[in-house]
Amino acid sequence: MQHERDKPLLAIVLSVALHAVALTLATQYAFGVSKQDAPPPDEPIMVVEFLPVPEVAAPPPQTTPITTPPPVQQAITPDIALASAPPTPIDPTERAPITMDAPPAPSAQDWAFAAKYPLKNSKAYRYTWGQQVRSLMGTAVEGPDQGVVRFRIEIAPDGTMTRLETLWTTSAAAEQVARQAIARMPPSPPTPTGKPLVFEKTISFSPFVTDIPPIYKDDCLPDPPSFANRFAWNGQGQPGQAETPTPEPGESMAMEDCLKLLPQDSIEAEAAHDQRQLEQWGSSKLGR
Repeated sequence: MQHERDKPLLAIVLSVALHAVALTLATQYAFGVSKQDAPPPDEPIMVVEFLPVPEVAAPPPQTTPITTPPPVQQAITPDIALASAPPTPIDPTERAPITMDAPPAPSAQDWAFAAKYPLKNSKAYRYTWGQQVRSLMGTAVEGPDQGVVRFRIEIAPDGTMTRLETLWTTSAAAEQVARQAIARMPPSPPTPTGKPLVFEKTISFSPFVTDIPPIYKDDCLPDPPSFANRFAWNGQGQPGQAETPTPEPGESMAMEDCLKLLPQDSIEAEAAHDQRQLEQWGSSKLGR
């Protein structure tokens, strides 16, 4: 009974399978025939034609005059020269040395005044003598030859120098130049007091220091007493008191006569005097 019921179902399945196979074969056959029978599509054809290039007559050659090239040095411009040969760098530490010209020699009027001024150990004579020496020494140049020298000088009453002693110096070259200048000095006038004049003088041969003119306005006033231990003894001989110094000519002279000898101080001397006072007694020196 079971086999009889399955027979119609099996027949249906076989029928459907056979139809499917047939339909597949028919489709493949139809597509294959259509592909073979269909004419190929039209393809575009490009035709390239090469035409001959027309011949063009060449221009006649131009003749250029032959010229000689300029020298290389003339052809190089300043910019190119600087680019090819850079300048040597300058050392900032190198500079020209500082110089100071010699002061002018004292005039005849300066020497005439100095020869008649006896106050303060012939102050004007001593200053004028130093100016005469410095003017003959020439230009002072910064360097190893600059320096300062201090002499002890003795001048006879007739103006002849009888003694020249070097107390100290900071440069042998400066001392030599000063001695050569002293040897070339013209004859000096007689001393103001008519006696030998002994003094010490510092000569500066440097571009940074100049001899400052003296101040005369206080020369008629006596010097303040300096301290001296009258009981000092060197261990030789008998101890004794120090001798009282001999007064200078200005101290024994009448004040009116002394004031007549005083010249008018220059502005440079006044300014230099004030500067010395400031350096000596300024607040920085007193610790204020």
